[in-house]
Amino acid sequence: MTLLGAVTKPVLKSDAENAVKRIKGVGSVINNIEVLPLSPMDDRIRASVYRAIYGDPALSDRYGFRAVPSIHILVKNGNVVLEGVVANSNDKNNAGLRANGVSGVFSVTNDLVAESELVR
Repeated sequence: MTLLGAVTKPVLKSDAENAVKRIKGVGSVINNIEVLPLSPMDDRIRASVYRAIYGDPALSDRYGFRAVPSIHILVKNGNVVLEGVVANSNDKNNAGLRANGVSGVFSVTNDLVAESELVR
């Protein structure tokens, strides 16, 4: 099994690997989780992008009240990546525009997928 993604704390990478290793039937684990650099600037951007996206009533009502938010915000060296699944292309575009409007953001890669784009 291969683990992918990014975390802000190194301990989360090892915790994820240890948890998966304990699952019955898992033979080996390749841990490709990236540990993002410790950066107060990135932390500020991450929080600001979160507020910009989930502060929008249209996005907040649809995605903000879930145990695991649908829109994942990754920040590395001032560059933002949005990942996850949203209901439609309007929500995808709205989230991207809100992230682009945050001060200090160098770039935004909008990798959100609208449900209509998913292969059924």
